[in-house]
Amino acid sequence: MIVALHQPHFLPWLGYLERMVQADLFIVLDHVQFERRNYQNRTRILVNGLGHWLTVPVQQHSQQELILDKRINNPPLEDSRWWGTNHSQTLRHAYRDAPFVEYYLPALKELLESRWDHLVDLNMATLDFLRDALAISTPMVRSSELGVSGSKSELILNLCRAAGADTYLAGMGGSRDYLDRAAFARANIELAWQDFRHPRYAQCGGGEFVAGLSAVDALFNQGPHSRSFLSGKITTDYPLAASQREVAHA
Repeated sequence: MIVALHQPHFLPWLGYLERMVQADLFIVLDHVQFERRNYQNRTRILVNGLGHWLTVPVQQHSQQELILDKRINNPPLEDSRWWGTNHSQTLRHAYRDAPFVEYYLPALKELLESRWDHLVDLNMATLDFLRDALAISTPMVRSSELGVSGSKSELILNLCRAAGADTYLAGMGGSRDYLDRAAFARANIELAWQDFRHPRYAQCGGGEFVAGLSAVDALFNQGPHSRSFLSGKITTDYPLAASQREVAHA
């Protein structure tokens, strides 16, 4: 069984969802430390041809606060300045000329304008929205439900064991530098790597293509065809470092 895992992101990008498609089980890593200035409470969309951040306001407490404990900084109920309404209005304006915006935005608008207390619940809801829109059926489980501990490579290995994995599907990012390959080999769990190649597609506005946006950009512009963007390959070759990949692809 192929297992992949990642922290819960807010309206994540296509690469996140492709790894979910490639796995037999996707573990949402919710019992690790919340990371500021990351994608756990923000995402990027296209506004006037440029990447634009949509950020969910969160309460600031301890730097060691876990993702599952992170609360959203909601205004009082009587306050009209609701961040979710602002986000849905920004999406409608930014993608007003996108061919599929009216098909997908109403459900997303309802989701964003609901009241969420915890960030993880909002992020799980956005994942469910994207999974439904892109016909992704891979089962999901939250890491907090598996009762395992550890840090970095040890935690990933323990989660794979708890899930009954024989293969761990890693991303092409930082995990390359901290995964203990020898420990995975001793546990008879093979390491595989995502080889995501970002698709280029027509974006509303017709300017230069902007990569790395939320998957809603593909949905609003390409509709059901966006599912075909999640069909990349898996490799067991140890990936190059980011700097080496840039040279290799130059």
